[in-house]
Amino acid sequence: MTKSIALSLVLAASLGLAACSGNHEENAANAAANSAENASNAADNAMNAAMNAADNAANAASNATNNVANAM
Repeated sequence: MTKSIALSLVLAASLGLAACSGNHEENAANAAANSAENASNAADNAMNAAMNAADNAANAASNATNNVANAM
């Protein structure tokens, strides 16, 4: 949901800026393509961050288990 909202906002802003120049159609197409690429990259970054956080949590749990085992 956040991805679609962000994409919509970026696209609207890009199209607004594209309307101010001479090559309207080309600029609008480039803005849309760039916006889609940016949204895709943002989604990839968010997924990577979530995966890293999950890995870190699993490592912390494993370390805690090992600490308990070593204390015995």
